[in-house]
Amino acid sequence: MNFPSRWLVSGLELWRWYCQTKAYALMAGISVAEVDLFLKEFADLDRLTLRLESFKDWPNISMGLSLVELDILWHRRLEDRVPLQYLTGVAYWRNFSLKVDSGVLIPRPETECLIDMVVVTTNSISDLGQGIWVDLGTGSGVIACGLADVLTEASIYAVDYSPLALAIARQNAVKLGLAHRINFYEGSWWQPLEHLRGQISGMVANPPYIPSSIISTLQPEVRDHEPRLALDGGVDGLDCIRFLIETAPLYMVSGGIWLVEMMAGQGEEVAKMLYGHGSYCQVEIFPDLEGVDRFAMAYLK
Repeated sequence: MNFPSRWLVSGLELWRWYCQTKAYALMAGISVAEVDLFLKEFADLDRLTLRLESFKDWPNISMGLSLVELDILWHRRLEDRVPLQYLTGVAYWRNFSLKVDSGVLIPRPETECLIDMVVVTTNSISDLGQGIWVDLGTGSGVIACGLADVLTEASIYAVDYSPLALAIARQNAVKLGLAHRINFYEGSWWQPLEHLRGQISGMVANPPYIPSSIISTLQPEVRDHEPRLALDGGVDGLDCIRFLIETAPLYMVSGGIWLVEMMAGQGEEVAKMLYGHGSYCQVEIFPDLEGVDRFAMAYLK
């Protein structure tokens, strides 16, 4: 990174801040690795330099913030438990660097598996990769951008109810050079896609799936800062997934792929609902990176 030279800090001064901040992080139960990630976004330092702490002897280090501003921002992490990604405004997902703020859910590493599953499926059924794919509840746009990145011959549509989220998603698509590949629509689930009834080859969604009663027990980083609209899945956490199961057959082609992320422990019930609907076949539940059942995939009959 090349930062404005108007903020210069001596290496020794920054090193003292760095050591003190890591100690405070440990006391607060925050991984010291976050301090490296945080500082890397605002100081002209790479990961190896931080690990070796060799910057201690540098006369000056170019910074994106003054040391006072940096410290104030980090204290929001310590005291208010604001997620690191909201402080830096950046989240890393697959090979993407994405803009995020409190209007969108922070992309999780496990969600990357959705794109991997799409790749495997479309490699074995090539026609699917040339059709229309939708990302319902796009949030920051990560899934839509992931689809556009791997499905180079498909038409991608991204929908979100929140205009704030949709603005972030558009910015990310532009930043990644994928804006020309994605059609963005504001609205609730399928509602803006009436013109695509019966034409969609693939639906991918990471919908709200946390039971309402559990949200108050979540980590403060999630409970107090991430958008509830993206978390709350109703009494049993399955309201949105249930809706997508009921409505997808109206919009999708025979042989199309229905793919969602869900909460651990919901796989059996989701599979039961898919089979019980009568419009789906070849229902499978897949684990995430930790081996926890996290994804449900089915084909439209």
